[in-house]
Amino acid sequence: MGTRPLLSFAMKHFLRRFTVLGLSAAAWAGQTPATVRHDVPQSGTCGPQEYCARTDRRVEPYPEKPPAIGPSGSIINDPSFGSRILRVTDSRSDPKYAGRPLFTPSSAEQNSWNKDSTMFYVTTSGGSFLPYDFDPATMTARPARNPSLNWGAEPQFSFRQANILYGMNHREPIFEQYDTSSGRVTEINDATKCVKLGSRDSGHSVTVSADDSRFMTTLGPEQDKNYMVYVYDRTQGCRWYNTQTGEIGGQWGPKGTISIADRFLLHNARMAKSGKFLYMTRGGGGIGHGWVVWEVDGMNVNVCSRGCNGHHVLGYSHILGSSGRIHPMDVWMRPLNHLENSTPIIGGLEPAKDFWFDSHFSWNNVDPNDSAPVCFSTYRPTNPDTAGAAPLVTGPWQNEIDCAETDGKASKVWRFAHTYSTARNGFWSTPRGNVSQDGRFFMFTSDWEDQLGKTPNGDKYRTDVFIVELK
Repeated sequence: MGTRPLLSFAMKHFLRRFTVLGLSAAAWAGQTPATVRHDVPQSGTCGPQEYCARTDRRVEPYPEKPPAIGPSGSIINDPSFGSRILRVTDSRSDPKYAGRPLFTPSSAEQNSWNKDSTMFYVTTSGGSFLPYDFDPATMTARPARNPSLNWGAEPQFSFRQANILYGMNHREPIFEQYDTSSGRVTEINDATKCVKLGSRDSGHSVTVSADDSRFMTTLGPEQDKNYMVYVYDRTQGCRWYNTQTGEIGGQWGPKGTISIADRFLLHNARMAKSGKFLYMTRGGGGIGHGWVVWEVDGMNVNVCSRGCNGHHVLGYSHILGSSGRIHPMDVWMRPLNHLENSTPIIGGLEPAKDFWFDSHFSWNNVDPNDSAPVCFSTYRPTNPDTAGAAPLVTGPWQNEIDCAETDGKASKVWRFAHTYSTARNGFWSTPRGNVSQDGRFFMFTSDWEDQLGKTPNGDKYRTDVFIVELK
């Protein structure tokens, strides 16, 4: 299955007790009632990059019961925030196994939308993906041609061409390109022509730069035991970094052993939209702490030294994510070549006294200046595990889908919808989400408070894929 984001941020604070229930929402968020606003863009239009959604910090409890949702294709309005929500899949949507749960990619970092929001994909519990055609004007989704590919469940759409999807052949570590309009598959690069791999090694996940010129994957036997990040440049050829030995080599750029002592196996790795930086999180064991950034064209490898908890996402030249320090939404933006320089993007936060929640960030809509809003979903691991019971909310942004301002002009957080996910049916029930490249839609996973039926074996409640409109 695809790369899983770390869950340790939420579980680290699992035993924090609820102490803030008697406070007002404004006090909880470090904001006085006088500063609560509902901003409307001066242009009078609603949508990227200036939304009309709520930006207040009031506590917004869930309805007593989740909204009644029809089959796939149904659209409702979120009763608390007003946004339209489309149900994309239901128990009949998996063509191979009826009733099997469907969900968004394991990583909110992945780009599962095409360039003009006319296509996306969902993933299955069988390790495959299902493409959908989408009409952004009517919010109508229908299954598209299902290609026969030896890829994993989480390919990536091109940032330049609406009809191109990139993937990694799992039988052999080969980057491939699929044309959704013609059905043609093209080989881009075979990693075994550059590096020697073990008999159990293969490629895992794929990240492509925004100009479609560089490709990245992790190589090794499996997640948390992978040991190499591999980059292919269409012009210059291959380049690699062995995180277990510290060696860097390939067909271009300086070669040798990195100067720092860190040696580790890989849990997750992603490439910046510029193609110039790789972000890596550690697997089990090894030497060193914190996530790591490699400047691909050179030998410079930097390690996060503070505020390193939680999930992160890359822009072109910055990395963004929760610091895990004073509050779950203490989100920092840092230059990838100077990790020590951090800028909080959400002001007015006081140290949280309540239970900490987890967040997954998606920035497929980012611009070259890294100034577009970053979107995210949150969840509490302590939500009720009873069918139909509302998720817990004791402050703003909990169990929600939101976007945050990153341009430094202010620190708005636009609030679009509740997730209606208990996040109690295993990792895949957490509401990980992926924003569209135009910033108009956010696709997420939900078990709809256990209202979607049981899985075929009856051990858990199903999940489906939903899309919320961002306006």
